[in-house]
Amino acid sequence: MSKKAAIVAVNPVNGFGLFRYLEAFFENGIQYELFAVADSTRIRTNSGIAIEAHQTIDALCGREAEFDALVFACGDAVPVFAQHADEPWNRTLLAEIGRFAAQGKILAGHCAAALIFELAGVTEGKRLAVHPLAKPAIARGTATDERSVVDGNFYTARDESDAWTLIPALVEALK
Repeated sequence: MSKKAAIVAVNPVNGFGLFRYLEAFFENGIQYELFAVADSTRIRTNSGIAIEAHQTIDALCGREAEFDALVFACGDAVPVFAQHADEPWNRTLLAEIGRFAAQGKILAGHCAAALIFELAGVTEGKRLAVHPLAKPAIARGTATDERSVVDGNFYTARDESDAWTLIPALVEALK
């Protein structure tokens, strides 16, 4: 039986990256739930496509035991996060990342995922693939120039164009 992933998607989310995870999980029979990092389940891609998430990030709280991985689907994460850093959904996101990390669960994502994991304080000693613009902000972990990196329970890709190099390892870990 496959494991289950909690996919967290910012608003707006990068559809190219999100749809890669959704398709790979669907095609491989991996269960998942999509959680909007927003005050509503209705989010959109950064190209304007409307998406209805299963629930908001608040509904993930206390349910960590149901999931084997947290997948961060990036989008316009950094500018949106910066504009809304104090919003409850962003604080909840960082707390959830911390809870998943404390339980040794898989943390995966592309683009700004490594930066968001860094902001959550969970990257100590981890090698991370990170978007070149976010690379200087990585202080606890080690930012690399690699397209993707798997380091223990951390699965990161440099950006949405490189997510495909990460997804096979992630799928294998979740089968």
